[in-house]
Amino acid sequence: MKKNVRKAAVIGMVAAMLALLLLALTGCGAKGTAAAAAAKKGEPAIKWRLQTYAGPTLAKYVCFNAIEEFNIAANNEMRIDTYTADELVPQGELFQAVQKGTVDAAQSDDDSMASPADIAVFAAYFPLATRYGLDVDVLFNHYGFNEIWKEAYGEIEGVTWLAAGSWDPVNFVTNRPIRSLKDLKGLRVYGFPTGSKFVERFGVVGMSLPYEDVEMAMQTGILDGIFWCGYTETATVGWQDVSKYFLTNPFCGGWIGSWFVNTKAWEKVPPHLQQLYKLAIEKSNYYRLHWYFWGEANYRAKEGKLTLTTLPESEIKIVEQEAKKFWADYAKRSPRCAKVVAILEEYNANMEKAGPPYRY
Repeated sequence: MKKNVRKAAVIGMVAAMLALLLLALTGCGAKGTAAAAAAKKGEPAIKWRLQTYAGPTLAKYVCFNAIEEFNIAANNEMRIDTYTADELVPQGELFQAVQKGTVDAAQSDDDSMASPADIAVFAAYFPLATRYGLDVDVLFNHYGFNEIWKEAYGEIEGVTWLAAGSWDPVNFVTNRPIRSLKDLKGLRVYGFPTGSKFVERFGVVGMSLPYEDVEMAMQTGILDGIFWCGYTETATVGWQDVSKYFLTNPFCGGWIGSWFVNTKAWEKVPPHLQQLYKLAIEKSNYYRLHWYFWGEANYRAKEGKLTLTTLPESEIKIVEQEAKKFWADYAKRSPRCAKVVAILEEYNANMEKAGPPYRY
């Protein structure tokens, strides 16, 4: 009798263990089961809203194409609705909106969305930090930036930082020619906060206005130029149609943008969909890498409408010297900022030592 009882108990334990294992493998727990069940009813269990920094024309290249693919692959277990710059909340309030859950996710640089992280200033266009877009990916994946960004955002409640990627260089797009640094004096330009602050050293006046107002501001003379992107975006969004000149010298070679999610919303997503979202991010980061590299050369050499101008090499040296001073100032902000600057110095020294094609 006792032998039969023990045997039944063992069988029961084994059955329970198998049931738990099956649950883990097939449904990613209750979250996965709920998402799948809702999908069968025709309504996604998880609905998100994502806002990007980019306007309507640009957004489909830098973000929305990958999110559309995510929605297909999610098989109606989850759907992400996408919104462009300022559509739900102003760009300067985007970080707070993610933090509060007003939006579930955002794609943006840390700087213009007013992130409180000390390292936010290094996002977007930190002057001369990079020469090419690929530098951004190397810095994050091989020089420790991923760990630094995770640490910084781990100290801020409500927001989870997932990844960063590279965008385009930043050049001056203007209605008057820039052939010397003195030509920058008094130039009213639209740009990102930290990058604009740097070029103020050369007399540039940074202007803040909604993204969708830039084209009209160029047409009416409110703006003299744009210091927000390279040639790919200038052509894609139509700004080359209201501008005349393109300065070929980039003041930074690659924009740093990141992917943020509301922490509570992220924790409600089952692991298999979290992984799918991360794969969509990687797809987006890869697409932009080759799209911008193609575009910058294409519009300079073939399809561009703007007159190209270039600063003399002697004046580029002046810009480089001022950038080093700028770096030193920001290194004083915190030990973590000092660490970022030290990495940038090490990385650029390594690239110079490696020589062409890494640095010329």
